[in-house]
Amino acid sequence: MTSSAENVERFVLSGDWRNRGISHVLKDLMAAEQKSGQGKLDIEVSNIDAVDTSGAWLIRRLISAKQAEGRDVELMGASKSLADLIEAMPEKGPARPKPIEDRRTLFERLFEPTGRAVWELGQDAWAAMYILGSAVGGAQLKGGRGTGVSPASVVTHIDRMGVRAVPIIVLMSFLIGAIIAQQGAFQLRYFGAELFVVDLVGILQLREIGVLLTAIMIAGRSGSAITAEIGSMKMREEIDALTVIGLNPVGVLVFPRLVALTIALPLLTIIANFSALYGAAIISFVYSGITFQTFLSRLHEAVDYSSVASGMIKAPFMALAIGIVSAVEGMKVGGSAESLGKHVTTSVVKSIFVVILMDAMFAIFYSSIDF
Repeated sequence: MTSSAENVERFVLSGDWRNRGISHVLKDLMAAEQKSGQGKLDIEVSNIDAVDTSGAWLIRRLISAKQAEGRDVELMGASKSLADLIEAMPEKGPARPKPIEDRRTLFERLFEPTGRAVWELGQDAWAAMYILGSAVGGAQLKGGRGTGVSPASVVTHIDRMGVRAVPIIVLMSFLIGAIIAQQGAFQLRYFGAELFVVDLVGILQLREIGVLLTAIMIAGRSGSAITAEIGSMKMREEIDALTVIGLNPVGVLVFPRLVALTIALPLLTIIANFSALYGAAIISFVYSGITFQTFLSRLHEAVDYSSVASGMIKAPFMALAIGIVSAVEGMKVGGSAESLGKHVTTSVVKSIFVVILMDAMFAIFYSSIDF
């Protein structure tokens, strides 16, 4: 409200001047600020029911705006606490920051992301070597006090990563073997060579598909769990607590998981191979009339020791890669839930990429030595 008398203008402020209830006076307040006048101005605040810093700052802004016009402004009816609060408010709000000018050259803009990616890749490789070395060399809790690797911990992680993963691995491999056999039978039928679908499924499953898909499944299932567990421990400063009491966090947390993965993944690969071949045998019988005896006989002729060994050799290396990548990402987690989710996602993506890259490198190596 405003009133004027004898060259003295009076503003009477009333109501709720807290942040949640101040919206109804903003329009009138801005109009009062923009309206020019002369003479003395009295601002009556005794009718204000409640005020917080938002309302106090608006009053301070009104006083400053009128003083800038050269008017004499007097605050009336204010308690000492309200007067002190208004006095403590800044005359002007914070200035809007100027946009930062990008002074980088075109060359820097083009190649800086690549350089950062290469640098981060090098840092990850260094961290992976540190995790591997610390896990193997620092498996004992304290020097001279015996090993810190608990068999119960290893068995527990084998149960979580291996035994509990058997149903999904069996189902996935059964379906993959059935699909390969079905598609292969349809294509080979045109050449009258449906029997060779056994060669196709056997060699492909035992050399490549079995260990690769199992490792990808474990990377998504167990790798993410490792990152989440270690990351949540780092968020709650449990890893720092282990260090304070003289324990090696990598040896206590990472080493049992690496051992469990190294044991579980080859065993899961064997189960996956049997499941896929069983699915292929059923589909071959249904679509092509190949009996189980014929399927086994042909499989024995098509598959030799190298086909089985080439797939199984990959499994421990892929298990180590999944465990190390997951542990590295877990150690990077910061103090927020957003950081935890980001690194869990990154862990799964990097683990799957590393698994596929290792499979390609093994394929090239086997081809070069004619294995």
